[in-house]
Order: sequence, then structure tokens, then C-alpha cells
Amino acid sequence: MSQAFDRLARPIQKWIRGQGWRELRAIQVDAIQAITGSTADLIIAASTAGGKTEAAFLPLISQVLDDPASATGFDLLYIGPLKALITDQAGRLEGICGEAELPVVPWHGDISAQVKTRAAKAPRGILLITPESLEALFIRRGLEIPRLFGATRAVVIDELHTVLDSERGVQMRSLLTRLELALGRSVRRIGLSATLGDMALARGYLRPEHPDRVALLEAKGGDAELQLQVRGYISGDDDQRAPSATQEIAANLFRNLRGSDNLVFAGSRQSVEIYADRLRAICEEERLPQEFYPHHASLSRDHRAFVEERLKDPGKPTTAVCTSTLELGIDIGDVTCVAQIGAPFSVAALRQRLGRSGRREGQPAVLRQYCVESRLTPQSDYVDRLRLGLVRSIAMIELLLEGWCEPPRPEALHLSTLVHQILSVIAQRGGASAERLYRTLCQAGPFKQVTQPILLDVLRALGDPERELIEQHSDGLLHLGRMGERLVEHYSFYAVFQTPEEYRLICAGKELGTLPMLNVLAPKMMIIFSGRRWIVEDVDDRDKVIVVSPGKGGVPPKFGGDPGDIHDRVIERMFEVLEGEHLPAYLDTAARDLLLEARDQYVQFGFSDTSIIMLSDLTAAIATRAGTVKTTTLALALRAEGYEVETHDGFLTVTSKDRIGELYDRLKHIADGDHEPLFGAQTNLVFEKFHPFLTRDLLTVDALTSKLDVSGLPRLAGAIL
Repeated sequence: MSQAFDRLARPIQKWIRGQGWRELRAIQVDAIQAITGSTADLIIAASTAGGKTEAAFLPLISQVLDDPASATGFDLLYIGPLKALITDQAGRLEGICGEAELPVVPWHGDISAQVKTRAAKAPRGILLITPESLEALFIRRGLEIPRLFGATRAVVIDELHTVLDSERGVQMRSLLTRLELALGRSVRRIGLSATLGDMALARGYLRPEHPDRVALLEAKGGDAELQLQVRGYISGDDDQRAPSATQEIAANLFRNLRGSDNLVFAGSRQSVEIYADRLRAICEEERLPQEFYPHHASLSRDHRAFVEERLKDPGKPTTAVCTSTLELGIDIGDVTCVAQIGAPFSVAALRQRLGRSGRREGQPAVLRQYCVESRLTPQSDYVDRLRLGLVRSIAMIELLLEGWCEPPRPEALHLSTLVHQILSVIAQRGGASAERLYRTLCQAGPFKQVTQPILLDVLRALGDPERELIEQHSDGLLHLGRMGERLVEHYSFYAVFQTPEEYRLICAGKELGTLPMLNVLAPKMMIIFSGRRWIVEDVDDRDKVIVVSPGKGGVPPKFGGDPGDIHDRVIERMFEVLEGEHLPAYLDTAARDLLLEARDQYVQFGFSDTSIIMLSDLTAAIATRAGTVKTTTLALALRAEGYEVETHDGFLTVTSKDRIGELYDRLKHIADGDHEPLFGAQTNLVFEKFHPFLTRDLLTVDALTSKLDVSGLPRLAGAIL
């Protein structure tokens, strides 16, 4: 085949011939030469189903066979984000390793204790594991880590692009550092990633201390053809006899998806159930077999498994209407189309979702984007008039086509995950000094932004008698306290992430519903819920309650105020879309008309000439032209000045009980660096799983590095003026 083929071990060559391959893919040839020709860390980037797994493992397994390690332990370590993905990859690797009689060991919560015990007694071959199960291995078998991984020559991290800016990604980096410290040597890191616009991000993640030494192999071309369409719909039709937007979208999905496997990302769990029910009803009306099923975290495991198995069965056409639960991995096989209802929150998520389609040879990747906008009336809010949902969708698709992806915030402290890793290291070692924790987690590990004073404050918080998470013994070592032992011993401890905490909304003693908490929320900020404006009066982190009162003003916008961080670049592109003239070819007639209408409204409001528009004697609209972090920071600053503030994509709605003419003066003070404290006692600062164990001061410090941009506040206010 090629010189690269000749460098592989004979059992691997035999397996390749058995597959009927006439030649290796270019990315596989390059990877074989790179892996066998050096010991450098490596990133292999290619589209989904681009042959990344074989590119990494064919030469790595060959090295294991041709040059067996003298030490004991698993030869290769594979870390994957999903149990189902690990099961899938284990099946592929067993075929490759069968001829060589090299064990392939999947290790996660669904694998029996007997299999794990047998593998741990005589570790060899390839260990495939999730970050959470690797965490459990460190905690339960901490002293055995050198024996279990003494022979490990490389760790392969799959879906690298999905963990660049997440708590789970920080956890994985910490585990890799702890592994190398336990072994007393470096372990080669090989990342498998979808193609990104800026691979420097992935290099910096894979080997933070030496990103320049990470080699990069990126497949050129070979991406599936992309077919996409953005369809526009109007909700709230005055003619009750006309079909609703939901009915129209469901009908379009039914016509185009029936008879094939597809994913429909519908947003909230409620929206998932609504669309799944409507599609089920259409199947019954047409007297056709059921093909459409809901899939979200609140459904039983049995139901989710049933849907996943149907998706993998080529004889049963299935469309899953889902939340983000089916965003990662390849455990459901190939899908024909990915549909997105409503605007996505990140380009990274949109890319990941689209990667589920177009994996079969010669098949295009298909994206159907559905945008629902409000029917305008004389009372309609400016946010609805600007069609921000449609504009965000267009901006993200344009950035997706350019290969851009959201970068991580390098200055974030990630104190929630630091708490997790402190408890994990103490459990692994049976005790640890503050000095060791600092060396392991901060100096060598991923928490390099955490100073010694901050770490000591975290340790004091964990050692508080009311928490009892850690305690210091007479030997000076820190050990798990009574509550710390209970926390670490529970299986739920191993994961650093959790679904967003749902807070109950209460008005005058009556519960309105629940709202996921993802952003900073404080009294005098306005939120939109159930078609109405509400003013936040109080936020109770302990009882997970938001007390609100009815907000004044006109009809609230249908779009805007949703939880989730939108990046500055996305907002910048949204304004470029509003101010431009280009009409993307992928817009249908309705979406094109809505975009033209949005551009006309943008000019009529005067946003093309100024950033502040007076909507009434008491209300103004501010075009921040900035993402969620910066816009939220300005919202908090104005709230501290006594204003009621409502946040949107790149905009703020500001209301005053008196005349709002002083707004310019207040912004001038903020631009000069003169603003009131952003946080009050009722400001919510709990976002991550282990935040409840930190003090208010530590939560403030953490929020300032991850959720806010205080240093950029004067510059933002100045740009608005």
C-alpha cells in the first residue's frame, strides 16, 4: 500500500487486508509516520467518520506489539466522553486487536465489577474509560495507579473539541497531570478532534505548558457536502383557523424526515415533548408507523435506551426529538439530517450536532434550522422587531461555515472543579498537605490562575466546622472530614458537571414555574417568563427560589433573556448581519423577508447611528454590541445605579422610575471607572456543582473571572457613548 503500511506490525497489516482496504486514508498515513517517527504529543483533526480512531490506534498498537513494555500496566489509555461511545469504540478496537490477542477493556459504570477486578489484577492492552470512571479509579485505587499505568505509553483523548471550555475539560486535564505525577514521567497525549478554526486552542489544552511542541495533523478536504436551509415562521397568527408555527414546523419535519434516522434539537424539555407529541399525532392521523420519539434527561433510562437502540437499527427509521442529550458521541449510528428548532447558543454545539449527519460515504451533512418569530403589532418590543433569534441563527451558521469556534476564557479560576479535585487528591492519597495540593493542582495542574492565598481560602472554606468536608490532623496533613467522606463515597461525586439548577419562580406566594440558573441574576434585573416581564426582588441560593414581582412596560419580546453565554464574536456577527446587505442563499422566502424586515427596523430605530435609543420617558434601549459576559456586567453596573435592566443578545433594556435622561451621565461615570459594587447580598453566584461549599467572597472571585468582565466595563460604556 505505502511506506506507512510497512511500518505497522504484521497483525495490524493482516487486519487491514482483511478489511479489504485498497489504501490508507491520507490522515492515517500521516498519523502513522508522525506517531512512529517521534514521541511528540499530537492532535489528529478530521471530520466525523474521517478515520481518526484508526489513524491513532493502528500505529500505537503496532508499537505495543513490536516493542512490548517491561513494566506492568495498561499499554494504552483511551478517554471518551460517553459510555456508549466507549462501547462503540471497544467493538472497533477488538476487531483490530483480535489477531494480536491484545485485550481491549471498556471501563465505565455499566461494566460489571467482575470484569474490572480481573482487568485490574493483570492490567494490559487498551483501557477505554470515561473521565468520571478514571476519577473513581484514582479515588478507589489511588495507591495502585503506578502499577495500573506503569506500561502506559500514550493516552488518546477522543472528542477533544468538546471539552476545551468546560468544567469536565478542567477535570480531565487535572487527571492527566496527576497520572504523570504518579508515574514520575510524561505520558504521550494524542487528541482526536473535529476540525476547528483555531487549533491553537486544542494545542494549549492538550499540553498547556508546551503547546508549541504539540504536532497537528489536520485532514484537508474530505468533509461531507453541507446542505442547509433556514426556514422562517411567524407565531401568534391573528387567524385562529390558520396552522400555528408549531404545527407548520411539525408538518415540515414529518414530510422531510419520515423514513430515515434523524435528530431534532428542540431546546427545552417542554418543547421536546410538544414537538414529539405533534409528530406522533401526525403519524396516527396518516395511519403510519410511529417513528418520532422524545429524548431528554427527565425520561427513564429504559425509554432513552429504547430510542438509542432504534436509531442504531437500520431497519427502523427513527427520529429523536431531543435536548442536548444526543449532542455528543457516535453511539446512535448515522443520521440523515440534523434539525435545530430555535437559535443555538454556541457555534461549538451547532458544529457538534451537525457532525452527527453526513458520516456515510458520499452522503451530505444536512442541517434544517427553524426560526420562529413573533407577529408584529404596534405594541411589539424592539427585540422582536429586530428578529434577534433569526439573526443569531444566521450569525452562528456563517461562523460555522468559516470554521470559527468559541475559545475558552484562560483567566477563569474554575473553583468548583478545584474543590472537587482537592477532595479527590486527599481521598487518593489518604491525606495531603496544602503544599502538595498547590504543587499538584495549581503549579503542575490546570488551576494555574489560583494563587496560594486563594487556595488557602478554599481550604479554610472546606474545613469550616459547618461543612466538615476536610480536617487537619496532628501530623499536619489534610484528611476528609465526616461530610467529605460521605460526599466522596457516593457515585455522584465523580462527575464535576451537573444539569443547570432549576430555581422556582415565586410571585406573591404563588409558584410560577422553574428557571435554569446559568447567569448572574440580581434584584432589579428583569426576566421574561411565561410571556410576561418580571422584576427580580430576591434570589435565595439555599432554597433555590427567585422572588419576582410583575414588571411594567409593553408586551415583552418573545426572544431574548434566555440562559446561556453568547460569545462577543457571535454578537459582532449579528450586528454585521443587521447592518449588511448580503442575503444568504440558504434562507427560505419567509426567513429572507424576516431578515429584510429586521434590517429596516434596525435603521428606523436609529441603531445604525447611535447605541442608545429612547423608547419612552422611562425606558431606553442600549446596543452593547457585546456578548453575554460583557452585557451582563454592564447590566449589573446599571442595576447598582438604581435601574431595572433586561438583557438580550447585544442589547439592554433599561427602565427608571423617574425620567431616564440621567442614563448618559451614569454611563459616563462607568466609563470613567466610577461605578457602585456590582454584587449585592441577593445576587446569585452559584452556577457549578461544588459552588455551595465556597464562601461568598470566593464565589465573587470565581464569578469575576468566568461570568463577568469588570476590567472591560469602562471601555464598553465608553464605546456606547
